[in-house]
Order: sequence, then C-alpha cells, then structure tokens
Amino acid sequence: MYLLKKTILLFIITLSVTTLYSQDILKIEGVVLDETSRGVSYAAIGIPSKWIGTSSNEDGEFLLELSKKNLLDTLEVSSIGYITSKILVEDFLALNEKVITLKEDIVSLDEVNIMNPSHYVQLAFKNLKNNTVSSTHELKVLNRFFTVEKEKAKFLIEHYIKVKDKGPSSGDVNRIEIVEGRKSVDYRYFPNVKLKRTYPIHLMTQMDPLRNGIPYKKYKWSKIGDTSYDGEDIIIIQGQKDSNRRRPYQDPILYIGMDTYKVYKTTNESATLVYLYKKNKDGKMYLSYHNYFTRQYHELNKAQQSILKTTDDKFKISVRNEVVVLGIETDKKKIKTKSSNVYQKNIEDIKVEYNSIFWNTFNFPPPTEFYKQKVKDLESIDGVPLETQFNLANN
Repeated sequence: MYLLKKTILLFIITLSVTTLYSQDILKIEGVVLDETSRGVSYAAIGIPSKWIGTSSNEDGEFLLELSKKNLLDTLEVSSIGYITSKILVEDFLALNEKVITLKEDIVSLDEVNIMNPSHYVQLAFKNLKNNTVSSTHELKVLNRFFTVEKEKAKFLIEHYIKVKDKGPSSGDVNRIEIVEGRKSVDYRYFPNVKLKRTYPIHLMTQMDPLRNGIPYKKYKWSKIGDTSYDGEDIIIIQGQKDSNRRRPYQDPILYIGMDTYKVYKTTNESATLVYLYKKNKDGKMYLSYHNYFTRQYHELNKAQQSILKTTDDKFKISVRNEVVVLGIETDKKKIKTKSSNVYQKNIEDIKVEYNSIFWNTFNFPPPTEFYKQKVKDLESIDGVPLETQFNLANN
C-alpha cells in the first residue's frame, strides 16, 4: 500500500510539474527539405547564440523545445552543401506548413589554389583543440541500439546518458552516466554472438579518427569533392592506406573547412561510420550525431538450418548504434556526471532500472522511417506492442 501511494504521489507531482513547465514551453516541430522536396538529413537547427539546438533525423524531421522568451530569436538551419537559412521563431510558428527549404550552395573550388590534400589533414589535426569545444563539458545523449537478424529487428535498447568530455582532442571520454534505460523483449536467435565487446560510447571514441589521430604517411590522400557549410568552402578528402591488405571500410573521409581547417564531418568509404559536428555560439565544433553499422555472418549447422527453415550456410547478424546529442552543458558548476563503470561491458549486459514516467515524458527526436520499420519488426514477432514489451522486459 505504501509503495502504491508513493507511486501515485510521484505521478501527481510529475504531472503538476509537467503542466507548469509546459505553459512556458514551445515545441517546434518541422521538416527540413532541399529544393527537390527531399528531407535533409542531420541538418543543424537552433539558436546558436544561446546554445540551443538539435539536428534533423535521417528524413529531415526535427523537434526542438524553446521558451516563449525565444519568440523573437532567430532560428538558424544549416547543413553541409546548403546555404544557411534564418527565420524568426515566431515567423516559423506562423507558417501553415512547418517546412524549411534549403538551397544548394554550388561550390567549384579553384584547383590552382588548393594545397596538397595531406596538408589539410595535418592542419585539421594541428588546429583541432582550438577548433573544438575542448574545455570540460557534458553531452546529453540518446543512445539507441538495434540488433538485426536477416534484416529483421530482434532487439532494441535505448539509454539516456550523460557524457563528461573535453572534446575529440582529448582522446576517450572522461565519464559516462547511464541516467535511464529500457529494452524490448529479446527475440534474437543468436543472443550470445558478441559483435563488439565494449559499451557503444567507448566504441564510438575508439573508432573516431579525430580522437585517435591518423598516421598521415601511411595514407594516400586525395580530394574527392567539394561543398560548403555555413558560408565556408569545404574540401572532401579521402585517405587510402598504402597497404596490400587495404580494407576500404576503414578508409577515412574528412570534410575540412578551407579557411578554418575545422572538421565538419567524418565518415568512411562504406558509410558504416558517421560523425557530425556543429558549431556552438563561439564557432567551436562539438559532436552532434554519430551512427555505426556493422555485420557478421554466423555459420549454420544442419539443426539450425532446420529450425530457421533455410538452406543458407550463413546467417547475417548486424548491429546499428545511433548517438543523438540532445544538448550540451559547459557550466562546470552544473556538470555532475556520475560514473556508471561501463567501459568493457556490452550494452545488453547492463541492468538499468526502468522508469516508465521518464520515457513517457521524454522528448524523442522524430522517429525515422528506419526506426518505424524496425519497431514494426519487433511488434510483428508475437504481436506484442513495443510499449508492452518495455513493461514486460524491464521488470
């Protein structure tokens, strides 16, 4: 009885605070499109002068929480390859269709004035500390982890975490605190297959070329394109390892500003690894989005083939991990990140107490088509809604 009363009281308090809180909050929802009406992925949307911002999802949709005090502030929308768009918050809210259309910024760099591509890479690393938020800060992150077997989602884990960091020039992150977490029912046929043996945020830093550095002399650097970001010309440079055992998926691709040598994006040739950075009010870069995709093939014996009703010799298992940075805190007095001690742990092995009230009031980024499809996969297995799975699997 005591626990029931405590739960009801907690719900009433949460509801009251939420009601009072919502009276001053503006939820800005919209979509960023290009001139062909296609969604612009991972565009930066916000008010940089006040450290307020978010990113669009893969389909160009975004959700941003503002205060009514921000009505006369300017909402800026920027993305690599497009001219930055600016509109007053109150003018955006007055639009019948909450759409921001970005115009392509046509760039054709004069090859005569371009340095050797390897020089840009060296200068990017030389200026990395000055070009990024390198003082102690805290990133507020949604980490979303899918395990997929034969193209069908079989397991989902979501963690809301705080990451204490000093930016890419510092190497690994200082501390990780798992604040809240939840998971679906685990439908994996091969639950013991370990694709990676470390927590996703640590894995993210281990694979990040900016954090680990690049041995310039071991790569052949070439310009593969040019574009722009927020008024600066960008040169796109790819490195190919000078080795007979070259692995194309490891070849880094860097988007480097020609004037500032800021790195706006890194990826690899197979696009299985993406890091996006955006500017704060001082023009310093910090991580805004990351995703990682990997796969492996598990050998099947006759019994497994029979159970799975397949004649295939191999079974494809893949993992997709997505990191969405929801906010950044730079006031050291407000940074109180606790340690969750998850360095060498797999995400599925971490136990987190499930708080349904938190997740039901959490402001998620708009769901992508990929997310919607994978949720359908999970719900189609036994016909159990995802919310029901959360309640079943987390108690």
